[in-house]
Amino acid sequence: MSTGFDRAGGDGLRRGEAALVVLPDRSNETNARTSDARLDEAQGLAEAIGLDVTDRMAFRIRQPRPATLFGKGQVEEIAARAAERDAKVLVVDAALTPVQQKNLEDGTKAKVIDRTGLILEIFGERAATAEGRLQVELAHLDYQAGRLVRSWTHLERQRGGFGFLGGPGETQIEADRRLIRDRMAKIRRELDQVKRTRALHRDRRKRAPWPIIALVGYTNAGKSTLFNRLTRAKVFAEDLLFATLDPTMREISVPGFDKAILSDTVGFVSNLPTELVAAFRATLEEVASADLILHVRDIHHPDSDAQKADVEQVLGDLGIAAGEEGPPRLEIWNKVDLLEGADREAVENEADRRHDVITVSALSGEGTDRLLTRVGELLREGAAVHHLRLASSDGQRLAWLHSRGEVLESRHEGEEMFVAVRLSPENWQRYQGL
Repeated sequence: MSTGFDRAGGDGLRRGEAALVVLPDRSNETNARTSDARLDEAQGLAEAIGLDVTDRMAFRIRQPRPATLFGKGQVEEIAARAAERDAKVLVVDAALTPVQQKNLEDGTKAKVIDRTGLILEIFGERAATAEGRLQVELAHLDYQAGRLVRSWTHLERQRGGFGFLGGPGETQIEADRRLIRDRMAKIRRELDQVKRTRALHRDRRKRAPWPIIALVGYTNAGKSTLFNRLTRAKVFAEDLLFATLDPTMREISVPGFDKAILSDTVGFVSNLPTELVAAFRATLEEVASADLILHVRDIHHPDSDAQKADVEQVLGDLGIAAGEEGPPRLEIWNKVDLLEGADREAVENEADRRHDVITVSALSGEGTDRLLTRVGELLREGAAVHHLRLASSDGQRLAWLHSRGEVLESRHEGEEMFVAVRLSPENWQRYQGL
């Protein structure tokens, strides 16, 4: 899928175009991240869609201005820096109203893209499946519906990507709005069908004899690298924000189980646009139906704790907040190979004291054997022994019991078979539904 940057002609942006990143640091915000860390992430988001960040600035905002967000003097300073750096794009690490976006463009003589638009651009470029493209398009249309600033004039025309930074202007706005509403209604109907299909697949997997393990984590925490390490797959994994979007499932070997299914999901990010949370809800619901959630954290990152809080918030929105009923969780403290000396020793000691943490290096493979052993233990946790009577010809149920539980004893008596098997509460419930 191409992004809006690939369009030729007009005033659309190009890859490699110079950009200035600006952070409005609001004094009334309670944010665990430093300004430098937030600027680093904003720069990473801009670079993820091919912009060349030539400079970055942070401004303290005591009272956001309805017209421009920034104060008059700050806008003048931003305009001067943009001119000095020949920056044609202004990336604002905050959500802007349509009026603020328009006035900032007039005041700085640069294209303006806010955090929501930036993430939508990345998702539009990276979504690979038909479902992913529908979800991104719906989120983008929802975002566009309220602004239509340099948006599409003829939405019925098919083109790649969902970029909104270029285009012919504000003509036929009412026609555009009607087309947007119609298109959104159509996409919602298609996604409803996707949701029903996913629900059927989940029901089928629940009846299948393999546990489901979901990987979650902040974007760039190393989920896809770990996924590749455990499954020997070749999912795209780079040091890049949102390197993968569409969920991928592969089988892995877990001690005590015939096999298990590992699912890699989209990475989370702070201040994830509400449009995207809603659009990707069907995908993220896969996590809620898993037997075990593995929360991958970049333990080397200075904002690892804040990133964890952001992930927990999204999981809470899905109804699976920590401590509530739902799949058990295991934190994977990744990238320990980047820690040295006392820092590494402190992390390893802390992990040893906790039963819900495993340290690994997805890149080198260090700790992955311990991880798989712990995964097997958690999948069997709370298991109870059940004594069952099966027909001797019911090989399918026996195979299910062997792959989902631990068969302690089985013996034939005539046309019947007696089985003693240790099953987790979830698998016992699944067995009863067979």
